[in-house]
Amino acid sequence: MTVTVMVSFRVEEDDLAAADRWAEELGIERSELLREALASHLARLAVAIEADAFDEQPFTSDEASLDDADDWGPAEDWSDWAAALDPRSIQP
Repeated sequence: MTVTVMVSFRVEEDDLAAADRWAEELGIERSELLREALASHLARLAVAIEADAFDEQPFTSDEASLDDADDWGPAEDWSDWAAALDPRSIQP
């Protein structure tokens, strides 16, 4: 369960009018639009900080070698088992 807190702040009239238009267009309350906008902005800021941290300390060669693992295929060809395991392939 998430607890919400009432927040009050000042905005330019044009920004408020735009927020109201978007909220109506999206069929949501203004407060929901602003909550989602704040959450989205905070997420973008977190990503930017994470990217900066990666730039300062990139993957080591050991960590980077794990990226090659996504290219590994199965050690053996098991495709013939698909027919054996398919109940439709069993002849009565």
